[in-house]
Amino acid sequence: QVQLVESGGGLVQPGGSLRLSCAASGSFSSIHIMGWYRQAPGNQRELVARITSSGATNYADSVKGRFTISRDNAKNTVYLQMNSLELEDTAVYSCNTVAQLSSGYRYTYWGQGTQVTVST
Repeated sequence: QVQLVESGGGLVQPGGSLRLSCAASGSFSSIHIMGWYRQAPGNQRELVARITSSGATNYADSVKGRFTISRDNAKNTVYLQMNSLELEDTAVYSCNTVAQLSSGYRYTYWGQGTQVTVST
């Protein structure tokens, strides 16, 4: 099993910054993809950004140039630096990972989510 613990959400004014963190722990052989998704009220969950174990990244068009995803493989932790936040970034942000267990199979795990609110 893999547990994901998120931190760093909160309330920020437009144009401000926040940094989210997500640490993976538990019994696994390796962590492959780590990423962040978000879901705003009334909307479907959408990919924000993800990063592979080798550092390849991809971003939603709406956050390119403003958000940066990074990871510390030694700590099994992924970060999302969010700059120039906009009202439309308000959502619950959830960490996601694909981990390989000792069985050799890969599974997807989710964190419980952290609220990000951008408001005046």
